[in-house]
Amino acid sequence: MLLFMLLATNTVAGQSKQDKARAIELGQEAIALMDGGNIKKSLELLEEAQKLDPKNFNYPYEMAYAHYLDSDFKSSIKILKKLVKHPDVQPNAYQMLGNAYSLSGQRDKAIKTYKKGLDIFPNAGPLYLELGNVERAVESYNEALTYYEKGIEVDPAFPSNYYWTSILFANSTEEVWGMIYGEIFIHLEPNTKRTSEISKLLFDVYKSEIQFQNDTSFSISFSQNNVITIDDISNLKIPFGLGIYETTLSLAVIGESQINLESLNRIRSRFIELYFEKEHHKKYPNILFDLHKKILDAGHFEAYNYWILMVGAPEEFEKWAEQNKDKWQNFGKWFVSNLLQIDEENKFHRSQY
Repeated sequence: MLLFMLLATNTVAGQSKQDKARAIELGQEAIALMDGGNIKKSLELLEEAQKLDPKNFNYPYEMAYAHYLDSDFKSSIKILKKLVKHPDVQPNAYQMLGNAYSLSGQRDKAIKTYKKGLDIFPNAGPLYLELGNVERAVESYNEALTYYEKGIEVDPAFPSNYYWTSILFANSTEEVWGMIYGEIFIHLEPNTKRTSEISKLLFDVYKSEIQFQNDTSFSISFSQNNVITIDDISNLKIPFGLGIYETTLSLAVIGESQINLESLNRIRSRFIELYFEKEHHKKYPNILFDLHKKILDAGHFEAYNYWILMVGAPEEFEKWAEQNKDKWQNFGKWFVSNLLQIDEENKFHRSQY
């Protein structure tokens, strides 16, 4: 009897492994079909995979996603309401469920879902992103920024919160934060359509907020916050945007008469030199400016500046790249080993100031 039971157990275990292996094959095929737009066949294969491996989180999740892609939000919601109770649940299940509610016109349920997900996954940047998106959709921009920036604080390596924070600040009176968040975003997501958008955004803000009246007169406007605070009797804090960023940038702009990639390279180089000479980095530490100093000291800051801002002036960039092939190639080789490192211990957040 014991021998029979052992043989039966081994047979079941072997069959279970085969079933799971077959389920993986079906799941991979289903995803390929989904990517190709064949939702119906994809769902059929995912259902087969789920029968073979019923405890696996991934197959019902992909089924919900297939319905979501097909704009069948009711079916997606039905699956996801059960899936968020799964022992292996991930934040993306709450994200998709909230999105499905939102796209089906159930804003309150969407918000409740995202917040419930955050109760379980308090450091889930994508859930803060979605809460921000819900507020942005109704033009509650301050509320949206609160969520996006909280997402940056708790999940600093997740890029999308930087993307929207940069856009919103760049269209406010406090462009300074859009400049910093936007450039950090490019480091986190360096090769997408959104990268190009932010590259152009940074260039355009420089061009619109540094205005030359004549050869000796110019104006700079990246911040209107002039509120001075005192943490204690010995710690007077002036607003970073107006008191540090604009003041330092004004000194860096002296001698220039127009904004293009060539002049911005000089301006940004002088800005970093001054920032560290005046020891602003001690009271206002900034991982982006630390990287700038490192690149500047390594002799690659010109190529870096042309890279960051190239979409704002593509013809000027192409001409420079053609005339400076060695600089461009040497920067690329150096940069891949000196990327901006962002994690819980090494991050930037506006609340630091």
